[in-house]
Amino acid sequence: MANLLIGEYEHTLDEKKRVSLPKVFRAAMGKKIVVTRGLDHCLYAYSRAAWDVVAKKLQSLSIVNQDTRGFNRFMLSGAAEVGVDGAGRILIPDHQKVFAGLRKRIVFAGISDHVEIWDAGAWHTYKTQIEKNADKMAAKLDSVGAL
Repeated sequence: MANLLIGEYEHTLDEKKRVSLPKVFRAAMGKKIVVTRGLDHCLYAYSRAAWDVVAKKLQSLSIVNQDTRGFNRFMLSGAAEVGVDGAGRILIPDHQKVFAGLRKRIVFAGISDHVEIWDAGAWHTYKTQIEKNADKMAAKLDSVGAL
């Protein structure tokens, strides 16, 4: 994996509904990124190269399976390619802002091959829950040999 995306950064939507992509992510992701609906009511942002890998995996799944069709529709129809302007800002499409409940404060969280985009309030609530349960989650992952 060429670029490991990690870290947590908080930014503000400006009056034109743009938000600055953290500099460390801009450097790793390039001038065009793909943003789509994610799980847990956040958005996922991918570099173009990482998105191509995800899209190919989704396309390789059988369309006979109802869950596959539904998840492909969820991820692929919700996706939009967005440009990073000269000031490092992106414009998140309105339908994605509504889906993720984005308001004024936005959190970008690096999750290895993609970045999650959260409403700051929702992120802080979610993060508090996972921090309380981290030991239990680690034990479950260890029991299946993941750690």
